[in-house]
Amino acid sequence: MDLTEPIEVRLGAAIMGLLARRAGSICPSEAAKAVGGERWRELMEPTRAAARALARDGAVEVTQRGVVVDPDGDWRGPIRIRSVATQPRA
Repeated sequence: MDLTEPIEVRLGAAIMGLLARRAGSICPSEAAKAVGGERWRELMEPTRAAARALARDGAVEVTQRGVVVDPDGDWRGPIRIRSVATQPRA
């Protein structure tokens, strides 16, 4: 990971990297911890913003309680991020 890249880019790369290595979904805190180490809590909102951007681009889905949420919606609370590539299509 290039430390000169903007934090949003680094967080997006961390999200995609974690999803590439795992079946299922991740918690945004996992990406924040991968990028921020002990200061991961400071990165939670930027991580959620990165997840929104990736969802808008169609790379991931953001879910709450197993339901996909609109990346531009007004959602709060716990979320999960999952890769669109690994999800079966109806």
